[in-house]
Order: sequence, then structure tokens, then C-alpha cells
Amino acid sequence: MTDTNEYTPPKVWVWNKPSGGRFANINRPIAGPTHEKVLPIGKHPLQLYSLGTPNGVKVTIMLEELLAKGHKGAEYDAWLIRIGEGDQFGSGFVAVNPNSKIPALMDRSGPKPIRVFETGAILVHLAEKFGEFLPTEPAARAECFSWLMWQMGSAPYLGGGFGHFYAYAPTKIEYAIDRFAMETKRLLDMLDRRLGESEYVAGPDYTIADIACFPWYGGLARFNQYGAAEFLSVHEYKNVQRWCDTLLARPAVRRGRMVNRLSGQPSEQLHERHDASDFDTKTADKIAAAAS
Repeated sequence: MTDTNEYTPPKVWVWNKPSGGRFANINRPIAGPTHEKVLPIGKHPLQLYSLGTPNGVKVTIMLEELLAKGHKGAEYDAWLIRIGEGDQFGSGFVAVNPNSKIPALMDRSGPKPIRVFETGAILVHLAEKFGEFLPTEPAARAECFSWLMWQMGSAPYLGGGFGHFYAYAPTKIEYAIDRFAMETKRLLDMLDRRLGESEYVAGPDYTIADIACFPWYGGLARFNQYGAAEFLSVHEYKNVQRWCDTLLARPAVRRGRMVNRLSGQPSEQLHERHDASDFDTKTADKIAAAAS
């Protein structure tokens, strides 16, 4: 170990200094809104408030897949929530998601609006609403839910753990990076083994388990998330790479990756989406660029 400064935790922790790192300006130990801000409402029944991070991309892929299946009721407005500017702490957003994390969904298709937060809950809500991407046979359904919850549980290790200490923390801590790199590689190995015996994550069919896993594990395996592709030797996970190729061949996946996106090439970004025509006449070129 190369860390030389030892830290002794106080008897009672008190928030009396900035946490440091990329997200120090939005980190705080309390919940609730910091300011009044009403959320916009568009013309469609489904109103999504999000950002093109791995968690946000799960939902936009799902919505684009439903539209590709012909479900007109899945038309949606995707409003941009700039988390670096604290939009998630506005009163309107907190009313939809008291956890102040993107994404948040308001389903206004019925007589009473329904709020849905946490990506696993949103994916299940949409899958059940439209009868797609969630098996009905009990064993297959249980397998799908198991992998969905596995992803929900693994995301903090990938993003909040490895991603934070490797890419965002103000100082590089060898113990923290080693600890979370080890866990991230274990999870990649687990997924790779699973995909060595199954075409998709939950079995022979494409499901919400794939939609949930792809933005996180595909981000590491194919899009150099956190600049860590070489560090994690992601090329070793051949079955994950094969699975990524399969999903990236789906136009809805490529479209979903573009919505609410603020990073990458301009051709990869569609900051807000309010109609299918927002992908405009350059859609084919944009989608091809998003796949590269």
C-alpha cells in the first residue's frame, strides 16, 4: 500500500467541510428540495425527467424499444435534468423522486398521475403496462427479476464505488481503487460466465434485465466508462463483448443512448426528446455514430 496518511474517524461524524471531487457541489447529508422549481409537462402521457447517464439510458432504451414494437402509448417527453447544476433538488423533481436521483417518471395516462422512481421500478412498470420484455412463465420471470435486481445492487459498486474512486475522487486512494476494481472485475466475470451459457442475460429472450445491465456493463466494456477500459482489461470478457454487439445492433438501443445525453460527439446527443421527429433527418448518421 502507498497511502501514508492514516485517518481516525471521529466519534460522531459532522458535515463541516466539502467532500471534494467532481460532485462536491451537489453532495449533502440531507434529503428534500433546496429550491422551488416546477417541472415542465409535455404533450405525451409519459413524462421523463432524466440525464443520459447509465441509469437514465436504461429508461430511454426501454421507451424506444416499446415504440419500435408499435406501442404508441409509449410516446414520451424526455426533459433534461442537469444534476451538476442541482436540478434534481428542485421542489418539482423531489415531489416525483424524493431520493433526488435521475431518472424520474410521471405516468399521466390514467385518471390519476402515477410517479415512478428507481430504474428497476420504472422498467417493471413499463414492462407490465405494455406487456413487453418481461416473461410471464414463472421460472423465466423469476430469472429475469433476479438479474434485474442483481444489476440494481451492483450499480453502486460500479459507479459509486469504482467510478468515484478511480475517476472522480480528489485524491487517489490505492486501497479504495483496488477494493472496487476487484469487485467490478468479479461482476464482469460473473456476467461473462452467464453470457457464455445464455444468449441474453435472463435467458434466450431479450428482456428488461438486458436493458438494465447494458448501460452499466456496456459502458465499461464498449464505451470506456470512467476511462477505465484498459485498467479493467475489458477486452478479456468475450461474451460480454458479443452481447454488447448484439444489443448495439438494435436501433432502439442506439436511439435510447442519445436521449438526454450531454457528453460525446454532438452527433451522439439529443438533449431533449419530445417527438420521434426530434431525431430529425440525420437520425441514421447519428445512430451510426452512437454505435461506433
